[in-house]
Amino acid sequence: MISALGPEGFAELFPVSRETLARLEAYAELLTHWSARINLIGRDTLPDLWRRHILDSAQLRRLIPNSARSLIDLGSGAGLPGLVLAILGVPGVELVEADSRKAAFLREAARVAAAEVAIRPCRIQAVPTHPVDVVTARACAPLDRLLDLAASFLAPDTLCLFPKGERFNEELTLARKGWTMNVSVEQSLSDRRGVVLRLQQVAREPDQA
Repeated sequence: MISALGPEGFAELFPVSRETLARLEAYAELLTHWSARINLIGRDTLPDLWRRHILDSAQLRRLIPNSARSLIDLGSGAGLPGLVLAILGVPGVELVEADSRKAAFLREAARVAAAEVAIRPCRIQAVPTHPVDVVTARACAPLDRLLDLAASFLAPDTLCLFPKGERFNEELTLARKGWTMNVSVEQSLSDRRGVVLRLQQVAREPDQA
């Protein structure tokens, strides 16, 4: 059995400055505290919070180009991965979360972790259309539905980063019925059964538009 990961173990796998690690620790502490009251993350994942959630989100940082200036995180929930990426220095992060209690958590977490983010407390469909450099989403929806939700934010050069589980191939097969895309599959650092789907040049099939 793999032992639980803590802040020091995280920093060995994903080196960050002492200040950044302290901000991640403040976020993790708040997440643990609030999870006792509202459903932010699965209770059974709390003992391994740093692996299951912090590392799982942070790993996307390495896949984001330094030139990226805008990122939208769909169905952000507890701020995973969007808020973690903002703490790690990704600029122009927007967190979209319709649940008012989760949005309240995001506001407090952004304050505690000194993370510069814009919080959109509404449904994804209510966010005004605007292209971004990067779209992220974690445990939000199956890929075909996720691309429908992301469509308002896609430009020809937008990068989509979606952590997925071991059935990702089934989701890709279904999504390709309505979408064209260049796909690369990155092995997850946090779960040997998981992957990160890296999608580029995402476009709806002409007969699906």
